[in-house]
This record gives sequence, C-alpha cells and structure tokens, in this order.
Amino acid sequence: MSNKELVRYLINEGILKSPIIIEAFSNIDRKLFIWPGYEKYAYDDTPLPLGDTGQTISAPHMHAYMTEALSPRPGETYLEIGGGSGYQAAILAYIVSKDSSRGFVYSIEIEPRLVKFATGNIYKVGVYNRVKIIYGDGSLGWPPYYKGYLYDGIIVTAAAPRVLDTWLYQLKIGGRLVIPIGRGYFQDLIKVTRVDEKRFKEEFLLKCAFVPLRGRLGWKD
Repeated sequence: MSNKELVRYLINEGILKSPIIIEAFSNIDRKLFIWPGYEKYAYDDTPLPLGDTGQTISAPHMHAYMTEALSPRPGETYLEIGGGSGYQAAILAYIVSKDSSRGFVYSIEIEPRLVKFATGNIYKVGVYNRVKIIYGDGSLGWPPYYKGYLYDGIIVTAAAPRVLDTWLYQLKIGGRLVIPIGRGYFQDLIKVTRVDEKRFKEEFLLKCAFVPLRGRLGWKD
C-alpha cells in the first residue's frame, strides 16, 4: 500500500472530504513519521507505538476525522497538544501555509524524546518553517496560563479529564477545539466552538480511543 492508496481509502470511506485537507494528506507522507521498525505498517489504518514512550501515532482515519472537524484554513494559527511524531502538526502546517505568507502551528510535547523525533520528521517535509515543536506541558496551554485570543483552533491528541479553561482562554472568537474526553478504552471526541467572549458551543462527534493526557492538569494516575 502507498500513501496515495491510503488517501484514496480515506476518501472512499467518506472521512476525507475537503479538497485542501485531501491535498495535505496526499503531500504529507505518513511513512516519514513512523517510529523506526514499524515502517511496513505506515499505511495501515491503525495506531502505531512511538517506541517505548507509551504514546502512539493515531490511526489515519482519526487524524482525518479530527482535521476535518477542526476545519483549518490558510493563514490561520493552531495549537496542538501532544506533538507525538509530528504528523498532525505537519498536516496542519501544510494547510495554513497554502497560498499564504501567514499561518503557523505550535505543537506542545511533554516527552523529550518525541520533541526531538518530531522536529527531525518535520524537517523531512516542506513545512518546517511553519511549525514549532515545543517541549512543555500542553495541559497549561501555550504560553502557559496565558489568557488571550491566540488560536483559530486547538487540537488535543490525548484524552483529557475535561475541557480545560487553559485552552478555552486561548481560542479566538469562532475558534474550534477538537478533543477526546474521558478515560477507559473509549472516550468521547468533542468539538467546542467559541461563540463569543463567554459562550462556547459543544458538540459530540464520535467515540474514540487515545492515550491519557499527561501534565499538571491531566490525569493524576
């Protein structure tokens, strides 16, 4: 199987829909973001381990679902909580940089080995100048605890105990937050849209399975 065939599969399944998102998945080869030793599974629709870090690169269909839900557009600014191997950040960076001199992705990763791994992977594709992989505690937002309209969207790639104020504070009006909530084998994938300064609209998307969110405001055990 090839990256092209993987994208065709996601289109045929009705998961990938938006032309610019399809273009991003077509141009960002998932194989470049797979942990060494797992390359032969790069185009399987399944999550894969990232070494012994306890973290994974999500299944392609989940990246596709979440990206479609986030509805990224050229010129926008995004925050990713849980950088992993850098794949999701690269997809977003491709989109925000399309035909735009603006647009940027900040990706926070709490595992130092993955910060190094993701940074190296980002340099394999042509979006390295639109992404910054940051070592830190993503549960606190970025910058930590900052209150202000920073991001058009935030994507969380680990299951959180709840929607955290530290993220909501940093969404622009109209900004979207896509996040798995809960613990156990399955969690709820939620989309939150900031309606105005004080109001947020929450929407259930589907059931999902993610590793637990680490950090000061993540799970405690």
